[in-house]
Amino acid sequence: MGELTRATSGVLERAGGASGMPALIVRAGGQAEKRFLEFFAAQIRNRNTREAYLRAVRDFLDWAESVGVGELLDIEPVHVAAWVELKMRDYEAQSVKQQLAALRHFCDWLVMGQVLSINPASFVRGPKFSCAVGKTPILSPAETRQLIRAIPTDTLVGLRDRALIGLMVYTFARVSAAVGMNVKDVFPRQDALWVRLHEKGGKRHEMPCQHNLKDWLREYIEAASIGEDAGGPLFRTVDRKTKTLGSTRLDRQRAWAMVKRRTREAGIDAAGICNHTFRGTGITAYLENPEAKLEHAQRMAAHSDPKTTRLYDRRSDAVSLDEVERIGI
Repeated sequence: MGELTRATSGVLERAGGASGMPALIVRAGGQAEKRFLEFFAAQIRNRNTREAYLRAVRDFLDWAESVGVGELLDIEPVHVAAWVELKMRDYEAQSVKQQLAALRHFCDWLVMGQVLSINPASFVRGPKFSCAVGKTPILSPAETRQLIRAIPTDTLVGLRDRALIGLMVYTFARVSAAVGMNVKDVFPRQDALWVRLHEKGGKRHEMPCQHNLKDWLREYIEAASIGEDAGGPLFRTVDRKTKTLGSTRLDRQRAWAMVKRRTREAGIDAAGICNHTFRGTGITAYLENPEAKLEHAQRMAAHSDPKTTRLYDRRSDAVSLDEVERIGI
């Protein structure tokens, strides 16, 4: 058990959680501890999903102990329901449903390991949620051009930031896939430059580069002198003093800070703008082309379901004001 704990504690720390287990798990004994570690270290491969699940499970178990639940076996559906009601005060319905799903999945794992006899979360209904369009704000084509043109290209940081934002716009890449790229994931094929993205669910997704993106990636890689470091990270942190690239991979949080800084510097209202903004921006800009097809956008975005692609399509937002002005009062 000690070896398993040491081997998996690093995984939990990288997932954003403390290495110590919740007290209710510890009090339940060795099998509960083992199942806890196995669930997060072996069952969930996607790092972002692991982070979200770990936060939700820790939050519930810590809350349950704080309200007087003494043992893991004492958890009842009413406790889960009360926790869900509490979450609804601070989170939107979609987020609460995701947290409840994480708890259900974890409790199922404990039932399979004979730590629990029933899954208390399976009896609790989540809040109703329906969404026909995504909530992440997007930029118009003009705003996107304004943002990219405002990035200074006489510095290595500027070349990196332009290449990263351009990658997310022109390939519809999720930020985790973008910052997860290595230098070798940019490669020539059939007289074009291609990128290889490692998307959710272990999908390997390859896309040709639009001509602007091709130039931006090449300029960045050449200026950074990383072309020979095939196995190294493509997007790296920059030393503030020397202004040179290090070997550390740029992460999502630093990318988000960069995006907010660049939008402010470009004079664009940055409220709500995030890394995911560029995925929706690219998809909507593509679909505004009369010759574009939803099924092509779906493949380019590596979506399994076209309904997911439609969530990113904001073309209807642009005509809503015109329709309102038709009200002849």
